[in-house]
Amino acid sequence: MSEEKSKPVPRPGILDIAAYVPGKEHAPGVARVYKLSSNETPLGASPKAIEAFREAAGNLERYPDGQAVELRESIAAVHGLNPANIMCGNGSDELLGLLCHVYLGAGDEAIITEHGFLVYKIQIMGAGATPVVVKEKDATVDVDAILAAVTPRTKMVFIANPGNPTGTYVPVSEIRRLHASLPKNVVLVLDAAYAEYVRRNDYEAGIEIVSSNPNVVMTRTFSKVYGLAALRVGWMYAPADIIDAVNRVRGPFNMNSAAISAGAAAIRDQAFMQGAVAFNQMWIEKMTVALEAAGLKVTPSVTNFVLIHFPDVDGKRAPEADAFLTSRGYILRAVKGYGFPNALRMSIGPEEANRGVIEALGEFVGRKS
Repeated sequence: MSEEKSKPVPRPGILDIAAYVPGKEHAPGVARVYKLSSNETPLGASPKAIEAFREAAGNLERYPDGQAVELRESIAAVHGLNPANIMCGNGSDELLGLLCHVYLGAGDEAIITEHGFLVYKIQIMGAGATPVVVKEKDATVDVDAILAAVTPRTKMVFIANPGNPTGTYVPVSEIRRLHASLPKNVVLVLDAAYAEYVRRNDYEAGIEIVSSNPNVVMTRTFSKVYGLAALRVGWMYAPADIIDAVNRVRGPFNMNSAAISAGAAAIRDQAFMQGAVAFNQMWIEKMTVALEAAGLKVTPSVTNFVLIHFPDVDGKRAPEADAFLTSRGYILRAVKGYGFPNALRMSIGPEEANRGVIEALGEFVGRKS
């Protein structure tokens, strides 16, 4: 009996997908561990979100609201949007997957950039389509490179803005130039997971361009500045036709009640969110200055993490730095899979962790190999 008939076999292409590997969490033998590998906020969630989560425990026997009305209306109120153009999901990852499921198939292509979020490639291939990877310029999305890669088979373009793990961003003028040059049947997906952190006058998360065009989608998350990574809360703002199409394949209860309630409370507590942004801004600047003073290159970041580049010298490269930091309880993210074999990504953590990393890396750079 042939192997194909002796057991279930996934459809062609599935086993070619490299599974996503999250940032590590553990440092064996270390008493105090600081996880700085997943871009989580060090300030946690709003107390109002935590209270809403606890209250949801009193109704566990009931199905959640399949339309997530409370959450959608809260998002709409804060951002000045029509709730009908908002869809919520089990993290923005789910929504990215649903978009691929609806708009991509065998023979289609979707464009991603060389340092873009790995989930894009996974979801594109999962839909049976072909990912087309284009080069970035100075760790920043290159609009001209994207446009040069467009073919009649192109159906989607994914842009993380700001980028992860780079921390760089594309000005809104470039996003508009990209959109204006794309075929009208191509869906432009703007992944703005870190939008709340950006403090640049020429940045726009995507709300305006979505509002005025039928082929642009913006995705956002509650896993970063809002501190709800454990609950998996994401949302997208999209034209009515796209919302309608995706709703036809979305699971009827794709979000749990606690996530809906906590998300609604979190986004309404804008004072708490702004405090988290201010803390992050202070430490992004301090970390960048301190690491550069130690002789390390840091990619300028508008997010809640920094990409740290190490010398191409024996004993001083990123893998050795990673092991050194881990032995001291500081867990950063190796980003070889993102095209940076000699760099580590560090999430801004609590003050003691940030200071500890600065001290540890100063020791690592200065010690003899």
